[in-house]
Amino acid sequence: MDRIQGNVDKQVKRKHPPGLFLLFITEMWERYSYYGMRGILVLYLTEQLISGGLGMDDASALQLYGLYTGLVYLTPMIGGWLTDRHMGLRTAITIGGITMALGDFTLFAVQHQWGLYLGLILLIIGNGFFKPNISTLVGELYDKNDERKDSAFTIFYMGINLGAFFSPLIAGLIYGEWFYSNQNGVEYFGYHFAFLASSIGMIIGQILFSTLSNKYLGDIGKKPSRDKATPENAAKAKPLTTNEKHRTTVIFILAAFVIMFWVGFEQAGASFTLYTRDFIDRTIFGWEVPVSWFQSLNPLFILILAPVISAIWVKLSRSKRGDFSIPTKMSFGLMLLGLGFMIMVPAVLITGSDEGNITVQANMLFMIFTYLMHTLGELCLSPIGLSMVTKMSPLKFASLLMGVWFLSNAAANYLAGHVASLTTTFGYLEIFAYLGIAAIALGLLLLALTKPIQKLMHLDELDDVDDTKGIR
Repeated sequence: MDRIQGNVDKQVKRKHPPGLFLLFITEMWERYSYYGMRGILVLYLTEQLISGGLGMDDASALQLYGLYTGLVYLTPMIGGWLTDRHMGLRTAITIGGITMALGDFTLFAVQHQWGLYLGLILLIIGNGFFKPNISTLVGELYDKNDERKDSAFTIFYMGINLGAFFSPLIAGLIYGEWFYSNQNGVEYFGYHFAFLASSIGMIIGQILFSTLSNKYLGDIGKKPSRDKATPENAAKAKPLTTNEKHRTTVIFILAAFVIMFWVGFEQAGASFTLYTRDFIDRTIFGWEVPVSWFQSLNPLFILILAPVISAIWVKLSRSKRGDFSIPTKMSFGLMLLGLGFMIMVPAVLITGSDEGNITVQANMLFMIFTYLMHTLGELCLSPIGLSMVTKMSPLKFASLLMGVWFLSNAAANYLAGHVASLTTTFGYLEIFAYLGIAAIALGLLLLALTKPIQKLMHLDELDDVDDTKGIR
């Protein structure tokens, strides 16, 4: 009888808690809001005033895009610090969600530069409260060394990408079809209605989160990190141990490598958007595919491939050899990113970089396979990184170090905008080739540093609950 009960308990433990799927849905709607706006932001900035845009030149628009996306990932460090000390994770998520809904609504209501800046500021602040804390909340659903954790973050990542998949599709239909008009040869695009759709998505997500949290999360995330009445938090007032300092160092080291990945990856909303608009043949049976739809390729591939990759990680973690190490997985991610840029090199050799003198456009398969390589790289790097931070962070700095992880994204996004703006000076060929070579080289360097980085993780101490395979 005891053996039967033990088997039942083991099966229950293998299942993910229902709270994961509430956070999945909440994040899905937040990402719908973010990627719907992000998918058309550069197009909105560069479109002529008479056509519903703000009339910026390409270089200025790309730099503003980089500044905005950089600050979106910078404020989570501040939001994580405030949450650790003054509020529960769930309160911070709610504040962030409401603020972002107001930001999107401002972009809809005020089609002027001051409305743009106010809306972007509200979105930046809201992300600061929302982004680090919902990821931390996912980690709190599991014990520190639970072997399901990598799988859980990959499932959570599917929620991110489900919202990211259909939001550019809807945004493209809204601005380019449903609210598009052509009067006397003057085109008008309904960008501001797409911003309204992003606001509505954010509101839906917050309503679901607020009404279902008590049922599916219980008391998780209600109290500030320092006030949690758990045995583990008795040590929070103590200074960090040497091993905890080493693990914190690992987070900073890997975050530095992650910067290169996101500089390349974030070309999707920057240089890739303009290259797709001008140099990719988007015609299928006489119909032109909206530019924003190409940004749905990455989340589509993730939805298809994430369950496969998640199953591979779980199977490897239960094998005799164990899973690949975290640095190894992340080195794969960098090299796959580089391969994606290498695919774009022959496309640019065909088309050139002069949008004013286009004689031939490249087949859209170049862009499709580039997004496929970048997606595989992302699955090897991003969800694994999120899981790593929740495992390696000292309890007293859990949200703060998640913010530090997103700080690498902040630096990368800011740099990505500037790198993208260089295409207006140097051309696409040079920028894409250099990004590809740099990503592959750094991936090989990280692979070479795997063993010394693993030593700093002090896995033996973390493996007290007999889970060496899950966090190699």
